[in-house]
Amino acid sequence: MPTRKSPRKGSLQFWPRKRAKKFLPRVNWNAISDSGKILKGFICYKAGMRSVLVKDMTLNSMTKDKTKTIPATILECPAMKIFSVRFYKQGKPAKDILAENLDKELKRKLKLPKAKKKFALDEKHDYDDVKLIFYSVVKKTNLKKKPDLIEIGLDNKLNFEDKLNFVKENLNKEFSVCDFFWENELVDFRGLTRGKGLQGPVKRFGITLKVHKSEKGRRRPGSIGPWHPARVTFRVPMAGQLGMFTRAIYNNKIISLGKISDSDKLKLKNIKNYGDIKTDFVIVAGSVQGPSKRQLVMTKPLRETKKQKKKNYELLEVLR
Repeated sequence: MPTRKSPRKGSLQFWPRKRAKKFLPRVNWNAISDSGKILKGFICYKAGMRSVLVKDMTLNSMTKDKTKTIPATILECPAMKIFSVRFYKQGKPAKDILAENLDKELKRKLKLPKAKKKFALDEKHDYDDVKLIFYSVVKKTNLKKKPDLIEIGLDNKLNFEDKLNFVKENLNKEFSVCDFFWENELVDFRGLTRGKGLQGPVKRFGITLKVHKSEKGRRRPGSIGPWHPARVTFRVPMAGQLGMFTRAIYNNKIISLGKISDSDKLKLKNIKNYGDIKTDFVIVAGSVQGPSKRQLVMTKPLRETKKQKKKNYELLEVLR
């Protein structure tokens, strides 16, 4: 029997390969390291990609102090507000308290509980941790009116009382991305990939095409299983759903971020399939999963790499 030259196709780490149930995935906030800011994540929307002109300030780089053009992704980050406070006990959710004075658009688009509990944060309970459920004020953009909700964790270095004081002080305030992220920082993106629908095993798993004289098709596996046991296992590459999968992109370098101004509107305008940037924006080097208008979760880095961390770019111009 000849030696096997190609490993099996399709990682079982991503299984089952079906559409995700929701756009914004769950995040293990306890695993993400602390980096000095209270909030560990933010909701953003992918606008598109552009070529940007930057000055390379990386130490010991072959292009140090030189200008070069790199691909970059533009993301719009409208403000966020607290939807509810979630208390944890022994690692499990114990109680949710809905915030007051919610936006009218939120009440029209989402089903809220009829019986409202008073926001009693002063009561003493034996809770271990507290996390916040935020919603994006997306009505300020050109995208839609229905906001996206996600649970976001707070800094692990803070104790329970400090987290509770943070909630009391910022209960009805709007959170900006500029308050929790900064330039030349590494961030991760979690969200859904671009949906491609029903695809065959060649595109879905990368199996090799059979020779041109093969019968019953070239773009299919040669054998889907033995006679005994007479069954088809789930490991056989078959046609099925491709795309709309939850994936994480690690260690993206932030080139620039800030609030939109008149000078930035000229650069961040008429983006294909998106339109104009009207709120805060973030520009990261490289590509990010999903099509334009896709909602993503930008988080602090799970595991930094030295190669990405040492990169330092100064934004000069966003090219068209």
